[in-house]
Amino acid sequence: MAPQDAPRVLSPIPQATGTARTPSPTAGRAGLPDHRQANQERAMGPRTSSDEHSGGAPGGSQGRRTAWRVASAALLAVALTGGAVAFGAARDGGRVAPAAASAALDPGALAGAHPDAAVAALQRHLKAEPKDHDGWATLGLAYVEQARTKGDPARYPQAQAALRRSLALAPGNDKAVAGQAALAAARHDFTGALADADRVLKHNPYDERALCSRVDALVELGRYAEAARAADTADARRPGTPVFTRYAYVHELRGDVTTARRVLQQALTGATSPGDIAYVAAQLGQLAWNQGDYKTALTQYARALAADDTYLPALEGRARAQAASGQQAAAIRGLEAVVAHAPLPTSLVALGELYEARGGAGDREKARQQYTLVQAWIALARANGVDADLDTALGAADHGDKAAALRAARAEWARRHTVHTADALAWALHVNGHDAEALAHAREATATGYRNASFLYHRGVVELATGHAKEGRASLAAALKLNPGFSPLGAAEARKALEAAK
Repeated sequence: MAPQDAPRVLSPIPQATGTARTPSPTAGRAGLPDHRQANQERAMGPRTSSDEHSGGAPGGSQGRRTAWRVASAALLAVALTGGAVAFGAARDGGRVAPAAASAALDPGALAGAHPDAAVAALQRHLKAEPKDHDGWATLGLAYVEQARTKGDPARYPQAQAALRRSLALAPGNDKAVAGQAALAAARHDFTGALADADRVLKHNPYDERALCSRVDALVELGRYAEAARAADTADARRPGTPVFTRYAYVHELRGDVTTARRVLQQALTGATSPGDIAYVAAQLGQLAWNQGDYKTALTQYARALAADDTYLPALEGRARAQAASGQQAAAIRGLEAVVAHAPLPTSLVALGELYEARGGAGDREKARQQYTLVQAWIALARANGVDADLDTALGAADHGDKAAALRAARAEWARRHTVHTADALAWALHVNGHDAEALAHAREATATGYRNASFLYHRGVVELATGHAKEGRASLAAALKLNPGFSPLGAAEARKALEAAK
């Protein structure tokens, strides 16, 4: 499974809510600026300056350093299980510049802060004002963002407790319910996310977070036509960076790369803060990567890193583009740095495959360690309320327990029909020898027009295995034409399969 195939994870906290409103798509077509951001595909946010957290609430543990890079997967899982809602000695290693206390009540100011700084400011504020329901709701969202940027799902129970505290103080308040929608989406409970978003929008149709969560949920439930309409509605009601992000991704999923690129280029032109520049440039880099344009991808990632040299999506994307361009050593160094700070499944698999492709002394064992850490992350995610079946299917089909991959893929397909779940199920069926059943799912994964070389590779292999030789060769050739370096291992296997089928 090519590691970049996981669906994108969206930032639950708008990055630029304090900026001026920007025009809608129709205004952009009329010649006015059209500032849009692409949806973050896998995405971690910018790296925070510390790996330490505070604890101290009932049922939690005292602050501890997250120990992601340990040799034992069991120790890794144990190291991250502590923590609850806390606002005692919030310090994060003392290396994050704290935001002003007033920022705790200003979502725009918080949006520009690193998650650790935002959490620290909110914790201090709530210690002084424990009945501030808005503050508790904002803290819940900040914990969700912190989990995303650090790859630490142990933050989700903290987010849940903070949101519940907000609702206890002010039952049904929009900010907390919208926060619940963001948390549900982060935990892959997209049905719950949609229900919470709709609750808010029923009486507050202009709530930005709820509008964004509604698009996210519909996309991840595979209801793409409804997602497109929801993105249009959100754009009409609350045009701005968070909405534009969703708008772009909906178009990309439908194969409209031209619009996605135009939107992102215009967004980059309008970006002013280092965070926004890094975010948009990284998305342009990923879009170029997906189309096999590695030179442009590297240029855009360099632009992102010039704005923020700690921005993990750009560091990871640059490593992938370097690997595809033949810069294997630089790619490995880059991914090693990424997983040292945020060891998410996609980056761990990518690094493991690069070790396997290099094939030096000890590389097979190094690769095995990365795949073991994927399973540890999945166990930790599940322990903290995250539906990790898709992650299981993606990682285990090629690098783990194939039977477990199929069980997980079937379970995920029972919940939602997306292009990603279709591809994961198709490949899990194939590696378990069920090619006849896999064929329809492999074709469904490419049915929307979404341009993904790994999906085409999987489809081609399944087509060949089911006797559709002409179609299989065409799919494999299309995968390699679109993105010839889509995976260190998968691309090589695609070439072998295509050559054998001639």
